[in-house]
Amino acid sequence: MISKEEIRDPFERLNPETAKGLIDKGGVVVVDVRESAEWSQGHIAEAVHIPLGTLMSRPRDLLQQDGIIFVCAEGIRSAVACEVAAAIGKTQIYNLEGGTKAWLKQGFPLTR
Repeated sequence: MISKEEIRDPFERLNPETAKGLIDKGGVVVVDVRESAEWSQGHIAEAVHIPLGTLMSRPRDLLQQDGIIFVCAEGIRSAVACEVAAAIGKTQIYNLEGGTKAWLKQGFPLTR
């Protein structure tokens, strides 16, 4: 039997500071998986908007590259998106823990 400690997520969890550093450095794509109403209230400037339902229905079409930071409001839907990306073979996958709420709390801007 596999112990709980042996089970690893197929993605890396990032705090807002680490995520911002990766975004500023370049080479990653930020994918916001929230719904349109949430997106229009404010999102990370560099993000592209792919709602989770859309992503889940066509992941191979929508996730062409590796090096993806997934974002939602709190980090739960984005963790699901990370699992979907891993299922189609992506290996450089990141989840913004705490989502846009943690991003804002850290003082980082959202754009409309």
